[in-house]
Amino acid sequence: MPRKTTLLFALPLAYALTGCATTTPLVQSDLPLRRVVIYRNGVGYFERAGQVNAPEVRFKLRQGEVGDFLATMAVMETGGSSVRSASFPMKIDDGGDDEPDEPEGPYLRPVQPRKKKDPNGLVDVLLSLDGKRHDLQVGYVGEMPVWRPSYRLVIQPGGAAELQAWGIVQNVTGEDWSNVRLSLVAGAPLSFQPTLGEAIIPPRPTVTDSGEVIGAMPGAETSLAPEPPAPPPPPPPEPKPSAGPGGMGGLSKAAPAKAEKRKARAAAKPSSRAAASGAGPSRGDDDERPKKDAEAYDAPAAAQATAPVPRQAVSRPRDLASLAAVAIEGSTTRYDIPVTVSVPDKSATMVMLVSTRVPGESVFLYAPAPGVPDSQSHPFRVARFTNQTAGLLERGPIAVFEEGAFLGSGLVDPLPPGATTTVPFALERAIAVETTGKVTEEGARVARIEGGGLTIERDLQFRTVYTFKNGGDQKVKVMVKHPRHGGTRLYQPPTGTEDNVGTGAALVPGELGPHAKIELPVDERQTLSRGVDWFSELANEAVLAYVADSRADAAAAAQLKKLWELRPALMKSMEEQSKLDIEEQELLRSTAETRDNIKAIEKNPQAALLRKELTERLQKDSSRLNDINKRKVEVRLGLNEQRIRFTDLAKAIKLTHGLPAPK
Repeated sequence: MPRKTTLLFALPLAYALTGCATTTPLVQSDLPLRRVVIYRNGVGYFERAGQVNAPEVRFKLRQGEVGDFLATMAVMETGGSSVRSASFPMKIDDGGDDEPDEPEGPYLRPVQPRKKKDPNGLVDVLLSLDGKRHDLQVGYVGEMPVWRPSYRLVIQPGGAAELQAWGIVQNVTGEDWSNVRLSLVAGAPLSFQPTLGEAIIPPRPTVTDSGEVIGAMPGAETSLAPEPPAPPPPPPPEPKPSAGPGGMGGLSKAAPAKAEKRKARAAAKPSSRAAASGAGPSRGDDDERPKKDAEAYDAPAAAQATAPVPRQAVSRPRDLASLAAVAIEGSTTRYDIPVTVSVPDKSATMVMLVSTRVPGESVFLYAPAPGVPDSQSHPFRVARFTNQTAGLLERGPIAVFEEGAFLGSGLVDPLPPGATTTVPFALERAIAVETTGKVTEEGARVARIEGGGLTIERDLQFRTVYTFKNGGDQKVKVMVKHPRHGGTRLYQPPTGTEDNVGTGAALVPGELGPHAKIELPVDERQTLSRGVDWFSELANEAVLAYVADSRADAAAAAQLKKLWELRPALMKSMEEQSKLDIEEQELLRSTAETRDNIKAIEKNPQAALLRKELTERLQKDSSRLNDINKRKVEVRLGLNEQRIRFTDLAKAIKLTHGLPAPK
């Protein structure tokens, strides 16, 4: 089966491009085209090479391509560069139009109509050479349609597949490509449209000299003459020279002049960089330098001026091929066609790029799509394979085959080497899917203890359950593309789950038997922090878990154990105080009600017995209130002492980082 399918698609494909707007060649030259490199950003690199027996090389190209040609032209020649200059016509906007001028004045005269501008006209770029025989290689960049990939995937038994990748190239350059070396680059290097063929004159500010004009007559002011200034002080006497070597002073009279002369020589002397570049030395100090030294100093410059310049093997003013190699090494994949290719003008061809065996299979993927309503309850049938080639697979269509039959078509996104893709190509209605979910809070962990305060962490749990029902007779492999909640982590995911952080989704696998039902749970958790009271149930759960964990800080765990030894007695006292408060409030309510009842029957002689019973109850409740007040004082004193000890121990604990969240 794989061999048969390969034979069906291994034939070269070429077709004509009809309705193409290009009527003039991209570049026209006597140098034959040898190499074409096409990128995915709308440009192509063209290389022409051959022997030239003329003092110049002429290129004809469209006006709109002059900027690209001048900005990217690279000339290489064996034996050294012989290009002197590159001249080209300029596109000047003179503000005129193509319509003839209207005659004016009393004497009408015929006006010659202006020539129409040809939008497809060609302009000349002339390379001037220094001789008549050259072995040239000229490269440049021009606009080109992007090359487009097309893929075939033939699924085999046992988790394997045959992958084919084809590249479709369109020639709209205006000339035939005959036996050229063709390369396709998967990637888009930075490229822009230069305007080197257009004249650009930056605007300059206008400065106008309007003269000096006084707009108003200013008023005059008069100042009285001041007192005559005091005469200047007499100059200080000149110091006598001190005795130095030879009976002279420390500085001779000629020293300042010599110092100034040395400064002038230093200013006139060229720098070491200028001397290295062949600049001659200054002659201002010949009177103080020996003649032989001057000759020795000037000799290298003279020899450099007369000696012939050695010729290099290859001269590369701008090596565009090297730039392309750097771009490819950076982040792109290059496909070099091993044989020469011929593509006539206004036609296209399809060349094979890859044909190899890769891991692949056909599975069922539940991934609801907005444009497919039934995908909310049924999975897609997908082709899943791994790119085990050495290069990047660009975005393009893919046709899927299995067991000698066409299964469907899909679209492959850019796939780097080693990456795995899942391409939907059909919807499977024999499998039904239901989704349920809930949000709860789980667990308690010690997060931080500072200043006697306790901070814990809890997990906000997002639990989603996918239920699959298989109505078919075959055992199938299913997967769920679960959209991840932001800021969450997967908690104990099923075996084989792929967490794709870049796409914000997780692929969860499972196996579904014939006429069977399975559940695929997905548990996501997000950490929440909050401060809690030491005597709450969450605090007890968090502290006990921390103390029992072997990863806990030993010093903090020991302090927490001591603290928790005080906690039961303190909580018991707090509970007793709470009960006493409740009982006291109940007795106060009861005694107030009893007093009201006694007052109501106070003047009724027939209620003597009832009044007696109420009086006894009031005495009993009052006695109990007295006991409660006494016990409350005792409990409060003990509770305050216990609270102080507990608080002091809690403030002594310093814990900045708790245990990590469970995975």
